[in-house]
Amino acid sequence: MPPFDPLRRRLPGGLRAEHALALAALALVGIAEGQRLGPDGQASAALVTSWLLAVAVCAVFLLRRRHPVAVGWFTVVGTGAYYLLSTVDGPLVLVPIAALYGLASSGRLQAAVVLAAVMIIGVGAGALAGTGDVNGTAVFMLAGWLIAVVALGAVWHGRAAFAEEEAVLRTTQERLRIARELHDVVGHSMSMINIQASAALHRLEKDPAQAAEALAAIKTGSREGLRDLRGALGVLRQVDEDAPRAPAAGLERLEELIASSAPTGMAVTVEKSGIDGPLPATVDLAAYRIVQESLTNAAKHSGAHHIVIRLRADSSRLSLSVEDDGRGARPGAVGPGASGIAGMTERARALGGTLTAAPRPAGGFAVRAELPLGGEMVTTERSA
Repeated sequence: MPPFDPLRRRLPGGLRAEHALALAALALVGIAEGQRLGPDGQASAALVTSWLLAVAVCAVFLLRRRHPVAVGWFTVVGTGAYYLLSTVDGPLVLVPIAALYGLASSGRLQAAVVLAAVMIIGVGAGALAGTGDVNGTAVFMLAGWLIAVVALGAVWHGRAAFAEEEAVLRTTQERLRIARELHDVVGHSMSMINIQASAALHRLEKDPAQAAEALAAIKTGSREGLRDLRGALGVLRQVDEDAPRAPAAGLERLEELIASSAPTGMAVTVEKSGIDGPLPATVDLAAYRIVQESLTNAAKHSGAHHIVIRLRADSSRLSLSVEDDGRGARPGAVGPGASGIAGMTERARALGGTLTAAPRPAGGFAVRAELPLGGEMVTTERSA
């Protein structure tokens, strides 16, 4: 469905068009009612009253945004009284029709239907009374017009509501995506810094040289974390700002990621097969973040000494696994690392893939993901 501006459910042009409609209707009513003036230019009481009704209806119509239902009733009743007094079939009926459209397009469908029914019944009663001003064909045509106007307003309201709901859904998805990025970037960097800081404090007096190495690793890790954080926040940049100069996160930076984890004492082995060229950007980023979060969880929670990262690609998908020899966790346990696993799962599902994270039978923990190489983001379908 093409983009839709909810403001278009109002009359074209907004307030200016509504003022123009009221003034035009009043002017045309004045021209038509001028024919009822007497030979000496004097106006009868009925003519003056019908003029006042027309002015009141057009003036009250301008207040419909503040009091839409009350204005709708006033325009319908006032227009009906005008036609009872006037012998001229003037254009004043356009005003209550516009009020009906406003009610329906703003979601007040019940009030619009009731007012339309009152108008049809009133005109039909006049036709049955034999006033001579209307007949059955006129009633039928008026009913068709009113039904069409109310239906059109209801359709515009439905489209506006749909567009607003879609906008809220897109905003929510974008916020979740940014939250995942921040969690992955900040979580990994802060975890490495925390581990190195603990090591530096422990070795500061016993082995100053190793403490200095840990502090150097903290400096390097914090610099890389800030760089990644700036990249993740790039979606929030102003349009006129310079593009980020840091390389995008992807499997090409896997060696940097492993190097940042090396000071924790974990040995990391990488096995690749079938990856001959660049992967789709969305798949590349998701795979990198899954590996990053897996390394973070292993360093923080499992006490692993050795980790094996396996990457295998074929013509349709990328298979990824990260296995460690740590303590693992109970299946289905909720605790440290659970939010990271949920974020990895969401990344995989967003690409139409799958991810499992569970203890290995032989000990340790394993994260396995299957990511389609199509790289297209999958949005949640809403039921009708």
